[in-house]
Amino acid sequence: MKRKATEDSVEAQVQARPECTVERALAVIDGKWTTLLLRDLLSGTKRFGELRANLPGISPKTLTDRLRDLERHGVLTRTVYPEIPPRVDYTLTEKGRALDSVVSAMAAWGRDWT
Repeated sequence: MKRKATEDSVEAQVQARPECTVERALAVIDGKWTTLLLRDLLSGTKRFGELRANLPGISPKTLTDRLRDLERHGVLTRTVYPEIPPRVDYTLTEKGRALDSVVSAMAAWGRDWT
């Protein structure tokens, strides 16, 4: 019974504060592909093709959209090199690297509970 009361309390707090910190975090990392992109970028700078190869099933449009969202949120930087063919690198910013503990916690939970 105590657990139910705690869950109700947390839900009431979230509803009372629509701009709660959890909602703000989810606005940045929401979605399967976004979290998996973060996982891949935590190991270092990647190119578009590398990211796509690591995420079977993601379409180029979805990958582009997710990368743009993360860039807009200041989580990664996009560096374009004026070469032929053009080369584009994606690297996490300090803000993006700060998500390491979140992704690590998700990985631990997935290992321990699924």
